[in-house]
Amino acid sequence: MATISRDSLMSLEAYAKVRQTGKPDSIAHRRLRTVRLGEHLSVQFEDERTIRRQIQEMLHIEKIFDEEGIQAEIDAYAPLVPDGGNWTATMLIEYPDVHERKRELARLIGIEDRMFVEPEGLQRVYAIADEDLDRETDEKTSAVHFLRFEFTRVAIDAIRAGAAVKLGCDHRNYPAHTGILPETLASLAGDLR
Repeated sequence: MATISRDSLMSLEAYAKVRQTGKPDSIAHRRLRTVRLGEHLSVQFEDERTIRRQIQEMLHIEKIFDEEGIQAEIDAYAPLVPDGGNWTATMLIEYPDVHERKRELARLIGIEDRMFVEPEGLQRVYAIADEDLDRETDEKTSAVHFLRFEFTRVAIDAIRAGAAVKLGCDHRNYPAHTGILPETLASLAGDLR
């Protein structure tokens, strides 16, 4: 699998030239890899392409061009690239109303640890959440969490062979599950080897 290094990134000038023309394709790719779970939760599965774009965007927005700053962005985002035995994702808890969001984030403490994927006929694989830093307080959870789902060889082989996969949450205040669409699953299966 491709790795992201300083030498593999575009310069700020080169990225600025292709940023807008590449945006529709990036949005379509991100949409393909996003699974909605109920009304208020979405899981955006990451890959080398989404993370590379995120790094390039951060460098562009923050006008980072020094080697130390570039390496800091790579170090911050590179762990979100799947390694061939897992899926990584950004989970977003979305409540447009600020008061409802505050109330629900208090009710959803621990939700990130109750997220799972379940390949057909196999055990659930629960997320390993927020390895970079704790995103929760005693009063509420964060609206953004980073998840990693580690698979056994049996699960990898089943997914690559076309097994159906369910995404779910068994948190007491947000029980939900959904099948991952075939086109999304085909993209995600490509992250496994």
